[in-house]
Amino acid sequence: MSKESIFLLIAAAGLTPIALAYGLVPAVTAPMLYDVDIDSINIAHIFRAVMGLYLAMVVFWILGATREPLRFAALCSVVVFMAGLALGRVVSLVVDGMPGVLLVIYLLLEIGFAFVALKLAKNYQRS
Repeated sequence: MSKESIFLLIAAAGLTPIALAYGLVPAVTAPMLYDVDIDSINIAHIFRAVMGLYLAMVVFWILGATREPLRFAALCSVVVFMAGLALGRVVSLVVDGMPGVLLVIYLLLEIGFAFVALKLAKNYQRS
């Protein structure tokens, strides 16, 4: 198995519990993990939509890990997804201030995953 495939599977495995924490039972997990109360159907709907987006990315990364023709696109999608999340978090740090520790950890992981995916994608494209 290639290092790109292993990386994509690690990214998928790491994102899966986060996705489920957002949307499987948001009324339970959001207050516990993020100090956010789910007090309306609309908020639950938003959290479940985020879960759906995250799980869709997980599926694509697994496909990229197991199907060579999709590998480069999957690596690029990790870069865009993780860098986009990290950029949004950095904007929030500047505008809103410091979030909880878990969300800072997410930021650091997102920057790391984006960087590694970019490096792997560049090397993959060259080979």
